[in-house]
Order: sequence, then structure tokens, then C-alpha cells
Amino acid sequence: MPSAWRADGKPNRLRRMTSLKELVQYCDQYLDAASFRDYCPNGLQVEGRGEVRRLVSGVTASQALIEAAIEAGADALLVHHGYFWKGEDARITGMKQRRLRLLLQHDISLLAYHLPLDAHATVGNNAQLAQRLGLTVQDRTGEPGGPQLLFLGVPESPMTAEAFGAHIERRLGRRPQHIPGSGARIERLAWCTGAAQGYIEQAVAQGVDAFLSGEISEPTVHVARECGIHYFAAGHHATERYGVQALGACLAGHFGLEHRFIEVDNPV
Repeated sequence: MPSAWRADGKPNRLRRMTSLKELVQYCDQYLDAASFRDYCPNGLQVEGRGEVRRLVSGVTASQALIEAAIEAGADALLVHHGYFWKGEDARITGMKQRRLRLLLQHDISLLAYHLPLDAHATVGNNAQLAQRLGLTVQDRTGEPGGPQLLFLGVPESPMTAEAFGAHIERRLGRRPQHIPGSGARIERLAWCTGAAQGYIEQAVAQGVDAFLSGEISEPTVHVARECGIHYFAAGHHATERYGVQALGACLAGHFGLEHRFIEVDNPV
């Protein structure tokens, strides 16, 4: 199917549209969103116009992304990091007011999927990161009774930690932070995108040589060193920008929509 967007970033001739209700229902079912206990509501977070023909996707619903979506003529915005997180101030003031005002003024819907988009076996962040890095998924695990967010697998071939770090940099365009916990070559590894450094002890329990995630925290360093496992922090944004692109492309193909991913770079 030909791309809905030209090489210069402008849309090709419009094709089809779908109802917002149908789009949301399809996403909710495809990602099995109702089965997740999450830190935020998944699905439709801000309701805009009832018909969708132009879909813009991005990692986080920041003001910069909303402004870019407005410029692109989007009817709906699809993100991984949306709004209304548990524990946040519920008042619509300041930054939150400015973001919501832009969406409502321009009648743009906001769809956000957090853990469902991390976990999906095809378009999920972990599955898409594996494709990007050439990793073969062998198994998945997670907290008892929770989603299986820790992916386990092997690289294209065993390699040193230094070579694997260089491989990540080539594929993601960002040099990862590497904490060497041992001198072992990487033959089997675990990964979980985003702020999943806390999964490192579960990774250790799986007997892998390395664990890859997005962020790093102070305790992560000690766990890696003391448990003899390589740890790679490749960036929260950098590891989670592929799932939403894959989902957007899936929706474009299914409904015949125009879809465009807009990158708002984030060094973290």
C-alpha cells in the first residue's frame, strides 16, 4: 500500500476516514487494553471530532507534539505517554491547561496506550525494539499476575559488551550508558523499554548476560556489578519510539487513514 505521506512530509491525496468510535474500539481490542491495570487510563483520553482521516503519532503528548499535529492537520493524536497519571494533581491548570486547550480548540482527539503498547507481541515497544536491534524473542516474563513486560532472547550472534553497545548506537542513533557487571560475552539477554531498570533483578534471575532498558538509576549500577550482568541504558524515549509508529502504521493500513509519526527528540 502506498504511503499516505510524501517524502516532503506533506500528505498525499486523502483516501478514507473512519469514525473515532470505531478507531478507539479497534485499538482497545487489538491491544487488549481492558486487561491491564495501569498508571493511567488507556484509550481515548481527549475526545475531538467524530471522524478521523489524518492520524499523527508520537511518543509523548507534549505541547510541541500537539503543535506539530495541528500543523499537520491531524484529526487524532496517538501517543504512548498521555495524561491523567495516578497521583498527579487533577486540576486543569498551567501546563496541563495549555495542552488540553490546544487539543480542544482544534478538535483533536488524544489516544494513549501505555502498558498495552509495551506488552503487545507485534506492535509493542519491546517487540519493535527487538526488530530494530535484530534480537530474536525466545520468551517473556513479568510480575506474578501482571503483564509479561520482560522480554528474553538472543542477538544475531554472540558479541562482546563493547560491540553490543556500538550496535545499539548504530541502530538507535544514541550511545547507550553501559555498566559492565562482568567480562562475559553477550549470548542471551533481557530487555524492557522505558523506565524499567527495576526489572534488572528479574533479568538476573533468568540467567542472562545483559539487560537493556531505557533509563538508569543509582541502585541499578550496584545490582549490575554485584550480580555480574551487563546493563545498558539506551534512553527512555529512544527505546519507546517504535511501538507507536508500528501501531499507527497498522491503523493506517486497516482503515486506509493517513498516518505520520512526528519525532520530538528527547535526550532522556
